[in-house]
Amino acid sequence: MGRRILSVSGLLFVAVLLTALIPLWLPVAGLADLVRGRRRLPTARLLAFGVLWAWIETSGVAVTGWLWLTRRSGDRPAHYALQRWWARRLMSALRLTCGISVVVENPEALRPGPVLLFSRHASLADSLVSAYVTTSVVGLDPRYVLKKELRVDPCLDIVGDRLPNHFLDRGTNDSGPELAALEELVGDLGPTGVGVIFPEGTRANPSKRATALDKVGRNDPVRAARLAPMRHLLPPRPSGAAAMVRGNAMADVAVAWHVGFEGLDTFGGILGALARPMPPVRFVIRRIARSDVPPADEGNMAVFTEWLDREWLRLDAEVDAALTERSAHG
Repeated sequence: MGRRILSVSGLLFVAVLLTALIPLWLPVAGLADLVRGRRRLPTARLLAFGVLWAWIETSGVAVTGWLWLTRRSGDRPAHYALQRWWARRLMSALRLTCGISVVVENPEALRPGPVLLFSRHASLADSLVSAYVTTSVVGLDPRYVLKKELRVDPCLDIVGDRLPNHFLDRGTNDSGPELAALEELVGDLGPTGVGVIFPEGTRANPSKRATALDKVGRNDPVRAARLAPMRHLLPPRPSGAAAMVRGNAMADVAVAWHVGFEGLDTFGGILGALARPMPPVRFVIRRIARSDVPPADEGNMAVFTEWLDREWLRLDAEVDAALTERSAHG
């Protein structure tokens, strides 16, 4: 409760402050951009998105408060409707202020459920974009595996708890309860259900890739050699994905990659990207029949890990080809 009082009050303070100071920060940010030769005004545009983000979040929190007052905290359809509204409005705000739009290729690969979505993780916007794709584009009810640090976002914290999601404690010394929770999370997925996880565990960049490969190499040199050709993704962490596969014997698996968010893993990278025209982000999905997914029980983890590695290497090659094509077209 204390955490939410702080996060909600902080959110409202930021929303009011950013709005009240528009006459100050807008010309200052715009001038600073022009002095640096950034004619597309990335700082001003990012702050403008910050204003819209703060009020969309505040509105979402207000709706959760109303649902609580009307004793509908357990109303899943109402909260999924709120999640769809949140994702759609935030994507519209990104498009309006920053010129970022998303083109989804093969969205039908996510229907029908149950399906497990294993997605690339490359930017600060990945959770939002995947929520937009699953809820607004495809019309599914997602169940997320999220790092617990995201609870700092009050809307995500509150709605995330009222819907079936799991906030993962990545620092625990005992992974057993966490993996059991992932199995339970997807156990009763229905025709409109999708379980979402980012197997890389964190946003990819060259430094993290080198560190991850070095860590894999110390424990499994054969696996490290297999993953060495990766240029864009991180080695997938198989435990969480395997737990979700074990948790639902009927679910197919979908894998997804995207291009267009490269370098947007830091705020400095975001400003650099916004300083130039941004082509639409491509979000590409491919479905894999359950019969083509190896068992993920303890006795078959080596086989499952190799399968996941091969899929991730394929995604990495597809990302590389997409980036090469994008670069060739300017």
